[in-house]
Formats: sequence, C-alpha cells, structure tokens
Amino acid sequence: MKKRLQGYLGAMAAGAALLTLTACGGSATATPAAETSTITVEHAQGSTANVPVNPEKVFTFDLGVLDTMDALGVEPAGVPEAAYPDALKKYSDAKYAKIGSLKEPDFEAVSAGSPDLIIISGRTAGAYEELSKIAPTIDLSIDAAKPMDSFKEQAGKLGTIFNKSAEVEEKLAAVDTTVADTKAKAATAGKGLIVLTSGGEVTAYGAGSRFGIIHDVLGVPTAADVKSEGSHGEAISFEYIKQANPDLLYVINRDTAIGTEGAANAILDNELVQSTNAAKNGKVINLDPAGWYIVGYGLNNVKAMVDAVAGSVA
Repeated sequence: MKKRLQGYLGAMAAGAALLTLTACGGSATATPAAETSTITVEHAQGSTANVPVNPEKVFTFDLGVLDTMDALGVEPAGVPEAAYPDALKKYSDAKYAKIGSLKEPDFEAVSAGSPDLIIISGRTAGAYEELSKIAPTIDLSIDAAKPMDSFKEQAGKLGTIFNKSAEVEEKLAAVDTTVADTKAKAATAGKGLIVLTSGGEVTAYGAGSRFGIIHDVLGVPTAADVKSEGSHGEAISFEYIKQANPDLLYVINRDTAIGTEGAANAILDNELVQSTNAAKNGKVINLDPAGWYIVGYGLNNVKAMVDAVAGSVA
C-alpha cells in the first residue's frame, strides 16, 4: 500500500496528466487543470466530495491537517479556538478567522466566512452533514488501527488538493527513514508502557490505540496487555504500573495539553512508579503534550513524534 501511494505521488510530482490516489479505503482523483479545477475526494464519512484544486479559503478543524498545511506552506483562512502548541502558535492570531472549537463548529461563523473547502476529523465528524451544506467538506480522520498508512493517505490527498505532491513525498520519505532506524533499535530497547495523566488520574494506552504508533509502527514491545476502546485508554493504578514494570514509560500530560494546571512528574512521583525499571534507568519519557494529544498526525508533528521515540531507544 505504501509503495502504491509513493508511486502515485511520484507520478504527480513528475507532472502526470491523471492522478488517482487509493489507500485504505480512500481516494482522490485529479484531471488536468485545462479540463477541470476540481478533484473528487473519497473520505472517512464513506462518501465523496468535489474539492477545488488550490482552494483559496480553507477552514480546518483538525490541527494535524493544519500542521501538514503549515509544513507545505499553505495558509488556512479559518481555524478553531484552541490551546495552540508553540509550533502552531501563530494561528491563534486574529488574522485567522475563528470558526468554533476543536469539537464544536460555529456554524454561523463558518457560513459567514464562505470557505471553498472545510476539513474535519474525528472531533468534529458529527457535524459533517451541516458543514457540507455550507461548502465542500471532507473528513480526513486518522484510522488508529493503521495510523501510518492512514496518515500517508491523508497527506497524499492534501498534497493533491494543494498541488504539493512532490513536497509530501519528500517529507514522508524522510519520516520512513527515521521509522526504519527507530524500529531496528526498539526491538532491543525493552518493553514500553504509554500513560496519559489528567486531573490526578492515569490511563494506559496500548497497541491499536490513538498513541499506538509507539508499538504498532515504531516497534516498541508492550509491557502490558492494555484494554482500551476507541480514543479512551484503560484507567489504571500505580500498582498496575509497578506490576507492568516497563523499561520505557511514555507519559502524556493532558492537563498541559489543554491548557490547565497539572504536572505529570508530580503525579507519577511515588514509590510504586519509582520502583520500575524505567524510573531507575532514567527512561520516563515526557512526550510533548500538545503534539501528541491535540495535534497528532501532521507532516511536521509526526516527524517530531517519531524523533521523540527514536531518542528514547537510542
């Protein structure tokens, strides 16, 4: 699947007259600009949308998509109100129309802005029908069961929409190189456990979860059989962490990610956690909260996520 996508992207970069992207149930088809200025995009809602090529006014509710647009030098016209991480801080500026929150669109603001394209994802997926009445709307949600393939498909579609396929291909190739190197080292780096701290509570995430890239893509073995469904992890105790005894403990602080007070290190600073191999060997890795919890899969951010795990297994 990856080879097929890269091949198609390469064809686009070479100036092929007809491009069709197909990966994991989604597609985007472009015909020469002389014939049409739109492409048909199949997306996560199980339907298609006719999307203008190089749309002038793009509204996105997904910060991963925003991160990819930023990496490609594409300016959005509208973005949600959010606690933007430093890498995307400029989008909090008033020059970018605010179109609601990460979960709740402001339909009046969206309509008044007259966008050419609206991009949503899981947090705003339920608003698809209403938003699609305003402008062409596509749902570029990432499939947690196959995150890297899904991400590459998403990036490929964005590359096609914005005529940036060559740039997408180059950046994905760089990520692939780091992934391969990281996976090779992770095999002997010990077992890992991913936890999220929030309001004094701790939840664990395993393979196939929203943070499963650590296990599923980068090859860090699991320290425990974590039970979780959808985007929610398994509520765990400090005794659970002690019993799992991870060699690598990856920590995401949700409180910091959403802009409230909270210190992951303080929550985990207890005898049970400190008795683990991870704590003893200085392998409690505090992942960038906003990057992992809020932004997720974007061209710049995925590289940063992969680099963080690569550093932990070096």
